[in-house]
Amino acid sequence: MVLVDLFEEAGFRVEEAGDASEALDLLKAHPSIRIVVTDIQMPGSMDGLRLANYIHDAYPPIALIVCSGAISPDGGALPQSAIFMPKPVDHAILLRTVSEMLSA
Repeated sequence: MVLVDLFEEAGFRVEEAGDASEALDLLKAHPSIRIVVTDIQMPGSMDGLRLANYIHDAYPPIALIVCSGAISPDGGALPQSAIFMPKPVDHAILLRTVSEMLSA
């Protein structure tokens, strides 16, 4: 919820999902989504790494940021274009990264 507030205060429109299934439903309902930020450890049947890889394959234009405070994925676990950010995430760096991804 902290990141939702951060992004909304920075002027971004945010859709929040409680798990991967909700995230995929949101992607189908809102084709304008351009960036997904996910945690590796999340509830449900799919963790954040699997979600990121699925999105990369099914929605290639969507930029991906994967975060975790407990797991540091090895090189092959993330999609090639995804960015990993360890927690605690520096909010300024996160906002700058999102802005750069949107500009690209």
